[in-house]
Amino acid sequence: MSRRSLDHEKLQVYQRSLAFISWAEPLLDCLPKSLSVRDQLDRASTSVPLNIAEGNGKFTSADRCRFFDIARGSALECSACLDVLVAKGKAQAGDVAQGKDTLVEITSMLFGLIRANSDDRLFEEPGSSSGEVFNTPRTPVKYSAKRRAKRISETNRE
Repeated sequence: MSRRSLDHEKLQVYQRSLAFISWAEPLLDCLPKSLSVRDQLDRASTSVPLNIAEGNGKFTSADRCRFFDIARGSALECSACLDVLVAKGKAQAGDVAQGKDTLVEITSMLFGLIRANSDDRLFEEPGSSSGEVFNTPRTPVKYSAKRRAKRISETNRE
């Protein structure tokens, strides 16, 4: 008899967030427990799937968006933690590249979930090439998650 699953377990973004935790665990094990960024990365990476699960279980779009936005913020925090590890000489840029790529996927998917659950939350300034996002009603965002992931990836390489 196969195990039944909860709705959040079927989400690709949830599965990718668990994959990031599995990727990060060996890195965390190599870092001194006294290093504050170690604890921060552990807590932020744990926060991503927890907020995805909680948000996916909410009944209103606004509640779902709020939790998906928190998860997205935690994924961005994980990326910053990896940057700090590189800056402090505790990891090499090449060592964290796979984790950063996974985080780009996760943030892009979460952005898509937020957009899918809100008609009036995320908008782009008309004619803006920067992709700057606003919280006031303007022209709906037109770019795809793949395009956003590519832009984020290019920005991270600079």
